[in-house]
Amino acid sequence: MTKIQAFPSLWLLSDARNDAMLEGTLLRLPRGSGFVYRHYHLGDHERWARFRELRRLCHARRHLLILADSSLTAREWGADGIYGAARALCPTSGDLITIATAHDLREIGEANRARADAVMLSPAFPTRTHPGAQSLGPLRFRLLAAQAQMPVIALGGMNQGTADRLRWPRWAAIDGLS
Repeated sequence: MTKIQAFPSLWLLSDARNDAMLEGTLLRLPRGSGFVYRHYHLGDHERWARFRELRRLCHARRHLLILADSSLTAREWGADGIYGAARALCPTSGDLITIATAHDLREIGEANRARADAVMLSPAFPTRTHPGAQSLGPLRFRLLAAQAQMPVIALGGMNQGTADRLRWPRWAAIDGLS
């Protein structure tokens, strides 16, 4: 990966549930962490305004700021990269960091073919985001992650305790960091 020197090991994802706590959480994260701005719950104008507020904080803390949107919007808004399904990342965004989402072997393959810079594999453990969904668990997570040709970020039910249990170098959370 040539776009960044060191890929963050800790990632925060935004959501309606953690919106009110984002500033404090971003300040507590180690410098150079990653932040995926989703905010699907806001309309276009409000989403852009909230992004600008958080972008200033991310730049001050040297966090990577990834936008769940198109590469065109990411460039317009000044994001470092994009996040989404691998098919939405194609063609490769060039200067932008691309993080694909994956839940199974097929989607890992799609991320490989898209040459994503990283993949978020979920749900590693049971999660509030998808109540009742079957989680991968440590063994299945590792088997799927071994098929990825890029860094894998564990997502879903992640917090420091589950990260320790999974023994994986990179993880992301919504509630688990807020």
